[in-house]
Amino acid sequence: MKLYNTLTRKKQEFKPLNANQVKIYLCGPTVYWYPHIGNLRTYVNNDILIRALNYLGFKTKVVMNITDVGHLTGDRDIGEDKMEKAAREKKLDIWQLAKKYTDYFWQASAKLNIKKPDIVCKATDYIPSMISLVKKLEEKGYTYKTDDGVYFDTSKVKDYGSWFHLNLKGLQDGARVEKNSQKKNPADFALWKFAKPGEKRQMEWISPWGPHSFPGWHIECSAMAMHHLGNTLDIHAGGIEHIPVHHTNEIAQSQAVTGKQFVRYWFHSSHLLVDNQKMSKSLKNIYTLDQLEEKHFDPLDLRYFYLTAHYKSKLNFTWKALTGAQVSLNKLRETITGLSNQAKTGSDKQLKKDWQKQFLQAINDDLNMPQALSLVWQLIKSSLLASQDKLDLLQSWDQVFGLDLFKKTEKTKIPEKIKKLVKLRQKLRQEKKWQKADQLRQKIEDKGFIIEDSNRGIKIKVKKNVG
Repeated sequence: MKLYNTLTRKKQEFKPLNANQVKIYLCGPTVYWYPHIGNLRTYVNNDILIRALNYLGFKTKVVMNITDVGHLTGDRDIGEDKMEKAAREKKLDIWQLAKKYTDYFWQASAKLNIKKPDIVCKATDYIPSMISLVKKLEEKGYTYKTDDGVYFDTSKVKDYGSWFHLNLKGLQDGARVEKNSQKKNPADFALWKFAKPGEKRQMEWISPWGPHSFPGWHIECSAMAMHHLGNTLDIHAGGIEHIPVHHTNEIAQSQAVTGKQFVRYWFHSSHLLVDNQKMSKSLKNIYTLDQLEEKHFDPLDLRYFYLTAHYKSKLNFTWKALTGAQVSLNKLRETITGLSNQAKTGSDKQLKKDWQKQFLQAINDDLNMPQALSLVWQLIKSSLLASQDKLDLLQSWDQVFGLDLFKKTEKTKIPEKIKKLVKLRQKLRQEKKWQKADQLRQKIEDKGFIIEDSNRGIKIKVKKNVG
């Protein structure tokens, strides 16, 4: 299997340190708001990676963090804690806020058929581990104190920033928020923060550096990853936006403590655009899974849509594109139902092996899911392979796709109110009141249902989308 390693900027044959277990760390959500469909793309891509590794026979140990403290609003680790800010604006207890959005994250993950990691770490449960790590960095001479916290001195690391080929001269402190004049270098980052004088925080701890303090964002990932996976990880996954700051700083602090390589393969997912624009609140183009479901899309329609592009490529979300994914997934499910109803015929083992080989080539080539998906449709159209062989292959491949292609779905229950409207429309048609009948049909569609008239009678179906 070959994976693109952000560290080396090339595809490399994947070989774990220990043949018996692949150690993987996933950057999890900061639980101050709902995850949007851009965030969810990263988590689906991570899920595809783990599914593919398992499919190829690798055993995995997967750890993911839940950031419920310490993630600041500024790009260069200055500003407010996102959790404290959200709790204040929503007038909520911060612990309740964290639980609310953590629960939502798991609900969204389940709907997208994302497998839960083996170990989930809440940052607030690992404060002692983080303090211990900062103390070790302090003892080794990598830290200094300012009025607002304990900082990592990046000038003490000879190759800081070189791992991802960053242009350090281009870094500007305070690009989005106020500058910290006490920082020695623009790239220096907070390991531990102090509450501001007069600031009332809901999350703070007594530490060796003060009674009202809390961890920085970057330190939590290093502390929790090494706590569960050791000094060197096989794979660290996350969004491409984390490369210049968060992941660079993870490497710096981890390797400064251990003197060993922190991560061997970095797996980064690219951005999701919306109508060819970056998602932003000002453009009002940030969508959540709930908003897609309100338009009668199945969450797995979104998962199928994600599979249409390589994880390293930007993907452009439009309602039209999502509808296309929905149509394709429904057609695929209908095809499988049709194949299941066909009589079983003899198996061509060699031809079956040839198709399986092509699928393995696709996923072994840096998880080329668009190619793997294309292979599905080629398989369906093939006249050479028996229906049962097709079903066997599709069921096997779905272990990687995660589309639940063979899961039986319950029939949608039509509300009584809709049934009454349909009967009323039927009566209007019998009375040849066509205009009123059409108006009622439109009303029924606006409520998310469509009517199909045929010689066999009337069928009521859920309207798949209204977007």
